[in-house]
Amino acid sequence: MNEYNGEIRKMMIILSKATLENVYAAFVLANGARMEGIEAEMFFTFFGLEAIHKEKLEHLHIATVGNPAMHMPTLLGGLPGVEALATHMMKKEMERIDMPDVHEFLEILTASGVKLWACKLAMDMFHYKKEDLYEGVDDVITVGDFYKQGSGVGTHMLFI
Repeated sequence: MNEYNGEIRKMMIILSKATLENVYAAFVLANGARMEGIEAEMFFTFFGLEAIHKEKLEHLHIATVGNPAMHMPTLLGGLPGVEALATHMMKKEMERIDMPDVHEFLEILTASGVKLWACKLAMDMFHYKKEDLYEGVDDVITVGDFYKQGSGVGTHMLFI
């Protein structure tokens, strides 16, 4: 019998918000897991579904209001144009370091074997259909199904 030595064997990443910074954090972590030979699966729920919605995935924004890492007063972050400017600046910086856009990153993830799951409850709540989603999404599943996917020794769940 194989002895468990504490190694991470599978990462189960739950994405609940599709702000540009959260989506890229989740994608980088999933991609990094695969590069290390670790299985990776992603569960997109609530607003995280926008990261895999065909019409929305290329229009994600930086969260400027209520984001302490922006180092700006909340009032300033809420002014018209500030979110668009911050998003534009972030996308330019990501382009400069050759970071793939969201659609290309999804292609990289699926090609590397990352499983992509959409949350059935959130899909029903937002009236989305599977056809609305990026073609690489494996399926629409329940939370219980996702937990079953994550069963086993050496599995870690991460909520973003």
